[in-house]
Amino acid sequence: MFNSTTLEVAIGLVFCYASVALIVSSINEAIASALKLRSNSLLEGVKSLLNDPKFEGLALNVYNHGLVSHLGQGDAENAQDLKNKPSYIDPKHFAIALIDNIQTIPGDFAQLGKDIDAMKDPQLKRLLQGIYGRASGQIENVHAEVAAWFDAGMDRLSGNYKRRSQLYCLIIALVIAALFNIDSFRLFTTLWQHPAIAAGINASTPSADISWKEFMSLPIGWTADTPPLSGTQLAGWLVTASTTLFGAPFWFDLLQKLVRLRGTGNKPGADGK
Repeated sequence: MFNSTTLEVAIGLVFCYASVALIVSSINEAIASALKLRSNSLLEGVKSLLNDPKFEGLALNVYNHGLVSHLGQGDAENAQDLKNKPSYIDPKHFAIALIDNIQTIPGDFAQLGKDIDAMKDPQLKRLLQGIYGRASGQIENVHAEVAAWFDAGMDRLSGNYKRRSQLYCLIIALVIAALFNIDSFRLFTTLWQHPAIAAGINASTPSADISWKEFMSLPIGWTADTPPLSGTQLAGWLVTASTTLFGAPFWFDLLQKLVRLRGTGNKPGADGK
């Protein structure tokens, strides 16, 4: 069972990590939104999936389809003309848009097979010929399998985007750790010596409502008695930054559990006992 000091140290550390993770997540989301990283990443993924790197063939036609670009005019001639690029495409809508742009006679299944045979891209042609052959004469089966193919491609894209996002979060977190001097080793040592510092921290409010006053009351920041920069301090910043990779929900959930656990006992007094 945790003793009082251990529990307060854990609460202080977890609250700090949760706060940093939330700040980092907010900054990362703001940057992603401002730079339209999701929509641009999706566009690159579709161009790669349809072997249309110059965005002048199938990928462009798919993006001009009403089911894909709901807010677009459908007359884009290049990527710069796409004023409202979607950040998500429903796989079923992608499948319909792709087949609509391949077939020359809507609803004519036999003609669709001829249209696929006439495609110039050998890789896409083989893929769609296989799908067409397994469709049992039903256009719905073609749509379903194309949607599944698109979904698998987007899963890989999402994985790549998530890894890049984690790298960005780590860099942002490292900058924040340096700016506020959030050294995990110093934080642990100070909390261990003065556990009452964390006594006022609670997790009764949603994670988005973190108390800035409580956060700044922790032993962080630059003061007159802050030791000179050292390798240990740099390592402490790196540890702090690394904790953000777990995500704010993880840390706030753990914080609530620790606070509930503390509720079964007494908080340390002003003397730290």
